[in-house]
Order: sequence, then structure tokens, then C-alpha cells
Amino acid sequence: MSDPDLAGQEKFKTITQTFYKGASGVIFTYDVNSKESFQQITKFWMPQVHTHGGENVRKMLIGNKTDVPNRVVTEQEGKELAERCGMKFFETSALEDVNVTEAFYELVKDIKVTILDKSNGEASGGIKLTTQENNRNQQSSCC
Repeated sequence: MSDPDLAGQEKFKTITQTFYKGASGVIFTYDVNSKESFQQITKFWMPQVHTHGGENVRKMLIGNKTDVPNRVVTEQEGKELAERCGMKFFETSALEDVNVTEAFYELVKDIKVTILDKSNGEASGGIKLTTQENNRNQQSSCC
């Protein structure tokens, strides 16, 4: 898993195009205390993923810095954008470690489901991905 943090800076535009080409998932993160960072999601970052990412790339929207007072982007605004764009939505506080792990796990779970749907359970390289339920039903040949 590659997790480049480009801090929303357009100067990384040419670099990000390379990341999107092979990406299975993208997290769009904005600062809930900055209307500009929220607006950049639809004005700049989403068009980049649409243009340079694959058709099955999973997307998630995260409103971060919920621990800081005087927010300017409401939770409802984030939810509405995520819903309009077909993305899951989380609000997080990296400082207080709220929902950070849960958001990453949810994205990885969505990516796994996409890979399984696309390949009927066979991941690239012939690796078979199964659920824990399937693994419990099989007897181990070890020990």
C-alpha cells in the first residue's frame, strides 16, 4: 500500500497523475476548518482522479481536524458531497486518533470487494482471496 501525502498542493500535479494510474483507492482529505480545502476536492483533485485513475478506483472522502474549534465545513456538507459522488465519508481527528484506522480499513475492505468481484475471487498473480468464514470451513493441512 502506497500512501503519498501531497498536502493538497497543486505543485505535485504531475506526480499525482502517476499515482492515480495504478491506484486501487484514493482518499480525498480536507480540513473541516478550511472551506478552500473542501472546495479543492471537487475543483482539482476529483477531476485528476477521474482523468488519470482507473474506472474501478475506490474513493473515500475524509473531513479531518475535527478536534479544532470553529469549523467552517459542516459534517452534513461532507456527507452530501460524498453521497453525490458515490464515496464513503468519514470525519477524523488525526491528533486525537478518531476514525483514522476505521477509515483506512473501510477503504481496504472496499478495494478487496472490488478485486474479488472483478476476478471471481482470484487476485492478480493467482492469489486467492477468501473471507474468514471460508477459511474456517476448510481444514488445515498443517500440524
